[in-house]
Parts: sequence; C-alpha cells; structure tokens
Amino acid sequence: MSALSAPAADLRPPGAGRRGRDREWRVLTRALCAAEGGRGGVVLVDGQSGMGKTRLLAEAAEAAADRGFTIARGGVEEPGRLEPLAPLTAALGESTQTLLASVANVRGDAADLRLWLVQELQARLERRAAHGPLLVTLDDLHWADPTTLLALRTLIPELASYPLVWILSRTTGSGDAGVDRLYEVLEREGATRMRLAALDDRAVAAVVADVLGATPDAEVLELAAGAGGNPFILVELLGGLLDESAVEIGDGRARLVSRRLPLRVQETARRRLGRLSAHCRRVLQVAAVLGRSFDVNDLADMLGELPSRLLPAVEEAEATGVVVPDGDLLAFRHDLLWRAMIESMPESARRALHRQAAGMLLERGGSSIRAAAHLLWSARPGDPEAVAGLDRAVREVLPSSPQTAADLAVRALELTGPSDAGRFDRTVTAVYALSNAGRLADAIGLARAALDRATRPRQAAQLRYELAYTLLLAGRAAEAVTEAERVLEQRGLPDELRGVAEQVLFRGMFANHDRRGHERAEAVVAAGERHGPTALVGAHMLLSSDTWAEGRCAEAIGHVREATRIAADGPIKARHAHPRLHLISLLTDTRQIEEAENALRTADEEITALGHTTYDPCPAIFRGRLRLAQSRLDDAATEAQAGLGRAEEVGAHAFDLLGFAVLALVAVLRGDIDAAVRSVERYESSHRRGRGATYGMRWGDWAVTRVVDAQAGATRAMEEFHSRFLGTLEHRRLLMTEPNAAAWLTRTALAAGERPVGEALTAMAETLARGNPGFRTYAASAAHARGILDEDPEALARAAATYLEPWSRASAAEDLGVLRARTPGAHEAAIHHLDEALTGYRRVGAARDAARVRARLREFGVRRRNHQGERPASGWAALTDTERAIAALVAEGLTNPQVATRMFISPHTVKFHLGQAFRKLGIGSRVELARLVAEHAPESEPPAPE
Repeated sequence: MSALSAPAADLRPPGAGRRGRDREWRVLTRALCAAEGGRGGVVLVDGQSGMGKTRLLAEAAEAAADRGFTIARGGVEEPGRLEPLAPLTAALGESTQTLLASVANVRGDAADLRLWLVQELQARLERRAAHGPLLVTLDDLHWADPTTLLALRTLIPELASYPLVWILSRTTGSGDAGVDRLYEVLEREGATRMRLAALDDRAVAAVVADVLGATPDAEVLELAAGAGGNPFILVELLGGLLDESAVEIGDGRARLVSRRLPLRVQETARRRLGRLSAHCRRVLQVAAVLGRSFDVNDLADMLGELPSRLLPAVEEAEATGVVVPDGDLLAFRHDLLWRAMIESMPESARRALHRQAAGMLLERGGSSIRAAAHLLWSARPGDPEAVAGLDRAVREVLPSSPQTAADLAVRALELTGPSDAGRFDRTVTAVYALSNAGRLADAIGLARAALDRATRPRQAAQLRYELAYTLLLAGRAAEAVTEAERVLEQRGLPDELRGVAEQVLFRGMFANHDRRGHERAEAVVAAGERHGPTALVGAHMLLSSDTWAEGRCAEAIGHVREATRIAADGPIKARHAHPRLHLISLLTDTRQIEEAENALRTADEEITALGHTTYDPCPAIFRGRLRLAQSRLDDAATEAQAGLGRAEEVGAHAFDLLGFAVLALVAVLRGDIDAAVRSVERYESSHRRGRGATYGMRWGDWAVTRVVDAQAGATRAMEEFHSRFLGTLEHRRLLMTEPNAAAWLTRTALAAGERPVGEALTAMAETLARGNPGFRTYAASAAHARGILDEDPEALARAAATYLEPWSRASAAEDLGVLRARTPGAHEAAIHHLDEALTGYRRVGAARDAARVRARLREFGVRRRNHQGERPASGWAALTDTERAIAALVAEGLTNPQVATRMFISPHTVKFHLGQAFRKLGIGSRVELARLVAEHAPESEPPAPE
C-alpha cells in the first residue's frame, strides 16, 4: 500500500488520548502521510495547561515511529529557558556545549556563533531527513530562548523540501511575544495551526467511561462537567473518585455514592499532593525548585543526603502518580502538579532554595547557565557571589544568545551597588550585550545614563565609544560622530580605544557623506605605521567615499580595496566595517562584474566565519543589485527577496533599503507598477522607522523617482528628482552610482520641458567619462545622454555598442530607432533598431519596455507578437535558468549548502529559488522535483557557474 493511500486510522493511537481530538488527529494524519510521500509539514499546537498537548505530541511520535519515521523529541522547562537551543539539541540527543565543541572551524575571535550553530543543526537534520521521513516534536516552546526561535524561523523553511514534519507546542496565554511572532510567521507561510479546546460533553463522557471502565450515570457526568473539559483535571478528578471509593461500579454502570470531593475540581492536583507523607512532600518541594524534571543526585545534594536515603520518598511519589521516570531523570507527571508543588511553598523559602540550587551548580563548575536561571529568581542586591555567577553566565551565553546575555547582564547591573568596583565593567558589558541583541534604544539609554554618573575620564571614554558604536548601528550617524569626537578629545587614550573610536568617527562621516573628516583620514593614512588597522580601515573607507563623490573612480576603488586588505589581516574590530561590501557596491556601479562576484563569495564566507548575524542578509541583497546591473531581472528579484526574508528572520534591517529598491526597479521594468508601488511604500516605511543604517538610500531614491515616472509621467518624476537630489554633488554621486541615470534623466527632463537640466546632466556625465577613461560604462552613459540631447545618431550607436549590460544596449537601440523614425527615408533603419531593442528587452524580461517598443513598431505597420520570449507563470517553462540549475543539483541529492557551494550563492538564496521552483511547479518535495527533472532531463543540465 502506498504511503498516501494508507488509511488514516492506522495513524491513530489507542486509548483515551484521542477522545474529542478526531479533527486534530486528521491534521496529524495528513502531515505524516504527506511526509511518507516526500513532503514536509508544520503543525502548530496551542492550548491551555492540561488540555493534552504533551500527550498529543507523545502519541503522534509513537504513531509515527510505528510507521518507520525517525523521531526527534525535545522540550523546554522554565529553569532551562536560558540555555540556547535547548529543545533542539535535546531532540537531537546533544547539548549546546557539545554542539559548540563540534564547530571546529569557528574562529577564536568570532563574537556571535548563532549562524554556526544553526548551520550545524541544519546539517544534522538534513542527514536524518535524507534517510526517510523525520518527525520533530518540540513541547512547551513558551519557555524557549531567543536563539531557538531564530533557529526555528530559519530551519523550518530551509528544510521545507524534505520529508520532515514539525509539531510545535506552546501553552496559550504564556505571553511570549517571540513565540507569538514565530507562530504568526509560520502560519502565514503555510503551517497548520490547531488550538486544543475543552472537550465537549460527548468526549467527556467517553473519557469517563474509559477511566472508570463503565458507563457513567448522570450524577457522575454532572460532577465530571466541573472539570471544564480539561482532560488532565478530568482524569485527576476521576482518580480521586476511585481513590476515595466515591464511585461504585456494577452491571457495567458507574454510580456516584459520595460527594466528599469538592466541586472545585481545579483543586484536585493539590488534593493529590495532600495525600503524600510529610517527608515525601518536603523532598518534592526541593525537587520542584530544580525544575519539572530533575536528577536524583542533584536532589540528594540539595538535601544533604545520600541518594539511597531518598528512595522511599521517590517510590511514594511514583506510586501516587506525582512523578514519572523521564530517561535518566524523574519528572512531575504534569505541569499542573509541578506548579502546585511550587506554589505550596512560601515565596521566601522558594527563593532560598533557588539560591541554594544556584550555589550548588556554580560550585560544581561547568556551564553556569542553569545556575543563572536560579539566580534570576533568588539573587538580591549586595550578593557578590550571585552577581559573579551572572557575570559568568553572560560571558558563556553571549556568543550563542546575545538576547539572553543582555537580560542577564542588565540583571547583574541591577544587583550591583553604586560604589561596587565592578559596576563600570558590568555597565560596558550590558551596553555591548544589548547592542548585540538588537536592543539599540535600551543600549543607548543605559550608556547615556551611566555617562551622567561617570567620574573617571578613561572609563567615560570607553563607555562613550560603546555609545557611539551603538548609535552607528542604529543609523544615527551624526550623533555617533559627535560621541566619537568627544572620545578622541581625551588625552592618553589606549591605542586600541583610539583606533576603534576613529573608525566609528570615519564610518559615521562615511554614512552621512560628511567631508569634515577628510584631512584627518588623510593624516591617518599618511602615518599608517602610527595607527592600528581599525583606524586605517575607517580612514580608507571615508577617503573612498570622498573621492567617489568627486568623480574619481579608480582612486575610490583603490581606497576601499586597501581597506578590505587591511581588514582581512586585522583584528575582529577592524573587520566590523565590512569594507568588502562597499567594494562590491562600487564594482557593481562600474560594472566590474567578475570581480564583484568573487568579492561576494568571499564576503559570504567572511560574514559566517566572523559570526556577524546582522550582516547575514547582505550577500543576497547585494547580489540582487548585481544581478539587476547584469539585466538578470528574475534573479535580481529572487536574490533581493531572499535577502529581505533573511533580514526578517534574524531581525537585521540595515540594508533593507537596497533590497526594496531592487524590487521596485525590477517591477518597473517588468511593467508591474502595483508591485513597484508596494516596494516603494516598504522602502519609505523602513526609512521612516529608522530601521538601522541608511546604506543605499540615494540609489533607492533613484528607484522611487523611476516609479513616480511610471505612475505619473515625466513632469512629476522631475519634481521628485529635484526634491531628493539637491545640488551638483548629489547629482554627480547619482550618475556615478547608476550609469543608466544620465540618459534616463536627460530624456525625462526634455519630456518635462527642462532642457537646461538635461544639458547640465549630460555635461556632468561627459566630465565623468573623461575623468575615468578606464571605465567603459561611463563612456557609454555619456554618449547615450549626448545622443538624446543633441539627437545624435552616431552617439547613440556608440552607446549601444559600448554598454556592457543588455538592458542598457536595448535602451540605446530604442532611442536610436526613435531618432531614425523622425528622419525622412530612414524608416527601415528605425524598424531595425527598434527590433534590436525589442529583442533585448524581451531577453531580459523588461515587459514594460517591450510593450512600448511594440507600440512604436505598430506606428510603422509592423506587428510583433507580445508573448515571444515571455515566460509563463507556471510549469517547467516558468523556471528561470538559475531555478533549473538548482533543480538539477537537488535532483542529484545535494543539500542546499552543497548546491550553494557548487553555484557560488548562499544557502538561503538556494532555499528561496527552490521555493519559487516548487510554487511554479505545484509541488512540495525534493522527491517530486527529482521526478520532474528526470522527465525534462535534456533541458535540465545545470549551466556552468558564471
């Protein structure tokens, strides 16, 4: 029997666990059967405590195991909520510490290991899923740490094409915003969400009959109704009836003979605990402080007894159903029982036990993270050992979960007295951790408040540098420059501090196009032997920006190449600037495609090697702009969307403006004006919200101007241009950054009746071309603008022959055709050039331009069919060349990272392309893709990497 035709009943577990859950089991059945057919799936489970979430996951795992699935089960407990990736590593039978140890290639100076950890988890899951269907269940995600949520946001879509089913569970009303967002995103992307509601009367009656082994009478059902349809409370109530002989079974009927049990059945957990001996209760109270699951050895240490002395209490707890075995541990049978035991203790006693547990764990050495969870409950101001324990936990967790480290660092600072010698160091650590966690406003506020109380100049300078760097990350470049200048006013600064402060100063001026630092940057470069690599990188970056604004291409690129070289060999802080990304941008501007490609590959590797999570979306976004410069519109849009999607996953939005601009320009060229407007709206919204740096804003403003033209015409477009690009310097910077702008603006200015503007822009383009003779793209741009302005066919022909990218050549050919059309006796030449333009536009997918040229040809009585070369929306023919190449490699059995290595792109980009291919083909698994690739084998050979 095939997997997809297997009867659903085969997947239903026996027993009362499925009572009232038929709909939920149908959902799980469909997901598991789909995985047997090669498709993955995601099921999100919500429900109040006691509704059967944990049991549902356990029975799903049992049913899947019976069908041959590999099972990976993990969960989170409140005391373990600080441990990064705890539920995922537990599901894989590992720990975060062993996972970190396995990352053999991590650089010793990497500040953030989240990318590495997620990659390691993905590799492990891929290996398991490659051998057959895999079920991963993760329970109690409301306790999950931020790195777990990031990993799930990444792993679930990355592994969507495998036969992997995820079942995630959390308690409703837990108030965790991170889990709320994860559920919302996954549901939007196709996950099935189920909310475990209270059992209806029919299901309650069935559970009562199952537990009592007889048909209940009306009084029993009336009492059972007091459980409110909560399965756990219902079963506890029924157990109490049996324990106290309050129900009589006879002739297959269950009758109530006593109402001694209270009608408030929510008290049943406390009643069960109340039946324990005093010694057992004391032991379990201490155990509850250790967590819902606990090690008997830890319990013995807490009580100062030998484990053997605890055996009677443990046996009693098991016999009464309060605790159950859980691997090598013991666990409270249900969250409600654990909570009831916790709440049975006075708060002062509970706090003291947490402090004792923390001390025990810290004294043992090893990981301090679990101790930190107890310290958060128990530590009070003036407890130096507790604060020292939190300090240790901050250092330990910072590389793998900066969000958790930030919470711990802030708490440690709150516990530190004003005169404590360690207060300054803890303040700096807290600011750094908050910045790494993306909580920039909190970091800035803490740093400013601490500066108001700083009394030592050296400490104030260090703290002010941290403030300046955080302001830079927040996109507040002018403020960052001000703070960096104040740091550098201090005398006797350590060399390292002076170097990083100078880099922030230069980078802030770079971001703001502020030329005040030019002389200082020149002085640093001239006396390079007296300055460290960090300052030199910043100086070269600023000089690159300044010389670029002056129209000196070779010099600007030379400076940023030197910055890249210095950063590659320098310390970690020298590389924070990531000058290679700016080099990629300049190489794209000047259409040095091959070098830009090589730099992109290196940048991708470097970002991962350094653990710079905030830069993780950059390679895809920058590759999107490079693809647009190559006139590869489909790939440009896909790369930009992949990068923006990744930015949402990791919460890093510093380069979003660039991505939105790529999408807007692609949409304009395709003729999808509604999509272009939506991208502009996202661009403007992101800019207004100040989501990080404003890199790419000027080029983005160019995209906005193009969209306005498509919407409202030339006059309105020129108004937009004048409002966004003020003065000669900005005009020159635009013509340098976007070689196509000179011709387009000249044409648009003429159409709007602004010939002087067209003349000025054309003259500027020619000056740039003369000043940069080694850059062919500027010569083509100047010739194109001059040809439009003076109606010069030779200049237009020269532009068409000189341009490097297909769309620009087609644009020049169109302008030449339009000019020839106005020349008597040159109609045949006009048709020839317009046909050239039409072919070029169609080849790159510029549907809007192609439609305009077809309209021009119709004026000559020439009709060209409007679907030639246009790609359909679905089916094999809808795939782009890149999508086909990826499909062929996936069909060979390669994983996404392996495909990425083969094609010199990122795994996230592979995932996005693969998702696009699945959508167009109407499939959902690698198995289905391999079949389709085999059917189209002659067409599926992957092209050689470009």
